[in-house]
Amino acid sequence: MGILIAIIVVVLLIGFAVVGFNKLRTADVAAQEALGGIDVQLTRRADLVPNLVETVKGYAAHEKGVFEDVTNARAGLTQAAASGTVEQKAAAEATMDKALLNVMAVAENYPDLKASTNFLDLQKQLADTENQLAFARQYYNDAVATLNKIVVTLPWLLFAGIAGVAKRAFYQAPAGQTAPPTVAF
Repeated sequence: MGILIAIIVVVLLIGFAVVGFNKLRTADVAAQEALGGIDVQLTRRADLVPNLVETVKGYAAHEKGVFEDVTNARAGLTQAAASGTVEQKAAAEATMDKALLNVMAVAENYPDLKASTNFLDLQKQLADTENQLAFARQYYNDAVATLNKIVVTLPWLLFAGIAGVAKRAFYQAPAGQTAPPTVAF
């Protein structure tokens, strides 16, 4: 009878360990998947920008510096989306935000451009991408919050090391992103 109880206890402990391991790994995979969603939207945004720039260039050929800034920001965004940390992705996104703001300011100076079907379509696609990016950031932060709660609470924290799971950083806007940007030419 004692052996049977010992076997049951061992089986229950093994089952509990498997459940704990799987719970942690599942939460970690969900957070990684959510970060991938941000990467998809950052890449989509970076892919739309050259089309927007080419459309605006036809009207504003003398605004070369603005377009160079956008090109550099796009390269940084693409690189961060491919292999950057959460902080690098946020910084690259902030640089792109500033560059796009300058492009839109240039566009404001050209009434014919603002009426262009291509330009309006690109603006709509960028707005949609921005909304999807905001959702992806929120989804990532929700997944990270869930993971971080599991990692720091008993009994799951006992399995975190075994599962190779640790707390993750939240996606935060870089410093200075709370103030409205200024545009100057």
